[in-house]
Amino acid sequence: MLFDWLHRCEGSNRVLPPEHHGEQVALWNLSALLERELVEPFRSDYRGLVDRARVRLAGEEVPS
Repeated sequence: MLFDWLHRCEGSNRVLPPEHHGEQVALWNLSALLERELVEPFRSDYRGLVDRARVRLAGEEVPS
Protein backbone atom coordinates (compact mmCIF):
# COMPACT_ATOMS: atom_id res chain seq x y z
CA MET A 1 0.00 0.00 0.00
CA LEU A 2 2.83 2.41 0.82
CA PHE A 3 4.43 1.71 -2.56
CA ASP A 4 1.15 2.43 -4.33
CA TRP A 5 0.64 5.68 -2.39
CA LEU A 6 4.20 6.89 -3.03
CA HIS A 7 3.83 6.37 -6.76
CA ARG A 8 0.45 8.09 -6.90
CA CYS A 9 1.80 11.09 -5.00
CA GLU A 10 4.96 11.56 -7.06
CA GLY A 11 4.48 14.62 -9.16
CA SER A 12 1.01 15.44 -7.85
CA ASN A 13 -0.07 18.36 -5.74
CA ARG A 14 -2.30 16.27 -3.46
CA VAL A 15 0.12 16.12 -0.55
CA LEU A 16 2.46 18.68 0.89
CA PRO A 17 5.89 18.49 -0.65
CA PRO A 18 8.80 17.65 1.62
CA GLU A 19 10.13 20.67 3.49
CA HIS A 20 13.73 19.79 2.69
CA HIS A 21 15.43 18.24 -0.33
CA GLY A 22 16.84 15.53 1.96
CA GLU A 23 13.28 14.43 2.78
CA GLN A 24 12.49 14.17 -0.92
CA VAL A 25 15.60 12.10 -1.53
CA ALA A 26 14.59 9.79 1.35
CA LEU A 27 11.15 9.27 -0.24
CA TRP A 28 12.70 8.58 -3.64
CA ASN A 29 15.10 6.09 -2.07
CA LEU A 30 12.29 4.33 -0.20
CA SER A 31 10.25 4.14 -3.38
CA ALA A 32 13.21 2.68 -5.29
CA LEU A 33 13.83 0.06 -2.58
CA LEU A 34 10.20 -1.00 -2.61
CA GLU A 35 10.15 -1.11 -6.40
CA ARG A 36 13.12 -3.51 -6.46
CA GLU A 37 11.69 -5.84 -3.81
CA LEU A 38 7.96 -6.04 -4.45
CA VAL A 39 6.42 -8.56 -6.81
CA GLU A 40 2.81 -7.66 -5.95
CA PRO A 41 2.56 -4.72 -8.41
CA PHE A 42 2.89 -7.25 -11.22
CA ARG A 43 0.07 -9.49 -10.01
CA SER A 44 -3.26 -9.38 -11.79
CA ASP A 45 -5.03 -8.83 -8.45
CA TYR A 46 -2.76 -5.95 -7.34
CA ARG A 47 -5.57 -3.38 -7.06
CA GLY A 48 -7.51 -5.73 -4.78
CA LEU A 49 -4.43 -6.33 -2.62
CA VAL A 50 -3.98 -2.58 -2.15
CA ASP A 51 -7.66 -2.07 -1.39
CA ARG A 52 -7.66 -4.83 1.25
CA ALA A 53 -4.47 -3.46 2.83
CA ARG A 54 -6.07 -0.01 3.15
CA VAL A 55 -9.10 -1.48 4.87
CA ARG A 56 -6.99 -3.59 7.24
CA LEU A 57 -4.76 -0.65 8.19
CA ALA A 58 -7.81 1.51 8.86
CA GLY A 59 -9.10 -1.14 11.25
CA GLU A 60 -12.15 -1.78 9.13
CA GLU A 61 -13.63 -5.18 8.41
CA VAL A 62 -12.05 -6.75 5.32
CA PRO A 63 -14.70 -7.89 2.83
CA SER A 64 -14.35 -11.52 1.78
